[in-house]
Formats: sequence, structure tokens, C-alpha cells
Amino acid sequence: MAVHGLGREPHPPAHDQSVTRRAIIFHGTGANPDVCWYRWLGDRLAARGFAVEIPHYPGLNVEPAETFVPHVLGRHRFDESTVLVGHSGGAALLLSLLEHLDVRVAQAILVAGYCTPPNDADEPVLQSSYDWAAISAHVADLYLVNSVTDPYGCDAEQGRAMFDHLGGTQIVRDEGHFGDVDQPFPTFPLIDRLVADLP
Repeated sequence: MAVHGLGREPHPPAHDQSVTRRAIIFHGTGANPDVCWYRWLGDRLAARGFAVEIPHYPGLNVEPAETFVPHVLGRHRFDESTVLVGHSGGAALLLSLLEHLDVRVAQAILVAGYCTPPNDADEPVLQSSYDWAAISAHVADLYLVNSVTDPYGCDAEQGRAMFDHLGGTQIVRDEGHFGDVDQPFPTFPLIDRLVADLP
């Protein structure tokens, strides 16, 4: 399999390049790398020459951001050729990762992301506040993909709130949560198209 996750090492790009294009796909709350469209996207990106990681983080949105974010930052390499994709709680995690990076990544795509509690559930993945200028400074190309019919409240209003702070490109769909226990979503061609082919 051409995808990293659950302890496997990332596969090298399909063709030789002086800079390794890297994609890291973060699953949502209570999920794992084998649900939704994560593996499908990973395979698509690997075929395009990306070294792909799809880590499994059972502590996502369970552990507080103050301890969880440094743990995640220490497990991955981030550079100007890195593309980050996060879904739901994984997208919320990307806000904190971007804030605390010391480099500017190539791209971040937040799918069903949110920056404030979207419902009555506890959201330990969220910070009490964000340094929006730092987040913006650490990503060259930002996409916010939300749905008007998200059942958890990770909706277009959440996307707009992030867009108002960060700019980038907001994409509004009518596709629920883009994958859930009762919403099979095995492929996601939109995200595949959004991931930039880096030079």
C-alpha cells in the first residue's frame, strides 16, 4: 500500500525529485485512517508523487490541545513542500498545528473544520483562542471546505468564521459531514483536485 499510517513508513515519491512532496492526512474525532476517503486520497496522492502519511491518533479530541499538539508536532516533519489535510476534529487540529509551526507549509485543506464548539459536545482539540496571524503566516494556500447540511454543526458558518480570520478560499457544499458512520464517503475527488502539484 502506498500510504503511511499505523506505524508504516511513508513510501517515497513515485519519481525522483530534489524536494519530497509530502502530504499528511488527519482523520476526524473517533475515526481512524481506514474510514471515509482517507486511504483513497492517500493512494491518489501517492500516485502523483507525494510521500503520504495517514497517522492514527486515538487521542484526537480526547486529550487537551495543550498536550496533544506538541505530541503531534514532534511526530511529523513539516516544510515548504508539505500539504496538510484534516477532516472534522482533524481539521480543527490543523489550526493549532499551523499556529505552532516554525515553517510555512505549501497548503492546508480543512474539511468540515471548526474554530469554536460546533455543538454541545466537549471539544478538547480546540484552543481557547488562536493567533490568527501566525496561522495565516504558516500556510501558503488555504482551503476551507464546509457543508450547509453538516449534522454536527461543522458547517458553512464555521467555515466563514475561519475565512474571516484567515482568508484563503472557502468552499461551501451540501454534502453532510463528508463522511460519517451513517454517511459512506469512500472517495472525495474535490480534495484530490484541490491538492496542488508542487514544483
